[in-house]
Amino acid sequence: MVKNKPITYEDAGVTSADALALLLKSLDKVSGLGAPQRLDIGTFANVVEIGPNLGVALATDGVGTKILIAQMMDKYDTIGVDCVAMNVNDLLCVGATPITMVDYLAVQVPHKRLLEEIGKGLAEGAKQANINICGGELAQIKPMIDGVRPDWGFDLVGTAIGLVKLDEIIAGHAIQDGDIVLGISSNGLHCNGYSLARKVLLERRGLKVDSYVPELGMSLGDELLKETFIYVSEVVELLQSDIPVKGLAHITGDGFGNLSRLATSMGFVIDNLPEEQISGIFRIIRESGPVELHEMFQVFNMGIGFCVIVSKDDVSRAKTILAKSGRNISEIGYVDSSLSKEVKIEPFQVSWDHSSKRFSPF
Repeated sequence: MVKNKPITYEDAGVTSADALALLLKSLDKVSGLGAPQRLDIGTFANVVEIGPNLGVALATDGVGTKILIAQMMDKYDTIGVDCVAMNVNDLLCVGATPITMVDYLAVQVPHKRLLEEIGKGLAEGAKQANINICGGELAQIKPMIDGVRPDWGFDLVGTAIGLVKLDEIIAGHAIQDGDIVLGISSNGLHCNGYSLARKVLLERRGLKVDSYVPELGMSLGDELLKETFIYVSEVVELLQSDIPVKGLAHITGDGFGNLSRLATSMGFVIDNLPEEQISGIFRIIRESGPVELHEMFQVFNMGIGFCVIVSKDDVSRAKTILAKSGRNISEIGYVDSSLSKEVKIEPFQVSWDHSSKRFSPF
């Protein structure tokens, strides 16, 4: 590989093929069979009707290769928070209130400290999300699990459940031209883009997880293990208010492209994402690769972890409620009916094409 050639997610070993779409196409053959009825929302979580005007929302996700950083640091007490966050944040996106979760932990060897620290993180995540963890499964499958610390390899995934009234499901149908996109700040990479981050920072730049990075004010490993923000308290309070929430998006893999998953034919313009927003760990990754801007927006959340869409008239009140979390809330963009499910990041001249599911320069 040419040293200064821009690096991509595929170079880091993550394919761009939409494998999930192939899986879901196969599952469509059995969807709708039996009871209860699955509602085809098509956004971040699915809803199953369980009674008159009542649905159960379900989401499942894991922590990804952030687990490898935990192994490198030999520190496992935050990864459980990430697992809770990735699931409950998705439930919020259909207007559901998370209530409970189960986890699945697969290990090479069930070390007591490993289990205790992961359990500590899961408990903290549940506390932040105001849910319980009603059960789980521990599997010791050493021949199937690999890692970077011998005998300490593991994988952690969860499935979360929430409740939502069927007539209060939020999928994006109510979005109108000129509605405002509010962005809630992230806490760094959250759980996405770690394959690229490791490729750039550890291999290409030659940093170690214990390397102190002055721009970050901490070691690289501590930065990469920052807990994913859980947005439950502020978003649920907003949902319980009288403010009509038009759309909700968890900004994970594909970055702001997640806005196009909402059930609207309109597009989005992100026009208030200043250069200083691309700071800290994002700037270090971009410059160390180098990684081109459109690839950065393809892979990372770029400082915004969650988006809320409301009308112009409701912006002030919505920001007041969301700001109770102490996180930065900003008006980052607006809905544009002239765009067909496109997401334009104007300050950086990149845009998301919904058909190709790619960011590219414009």
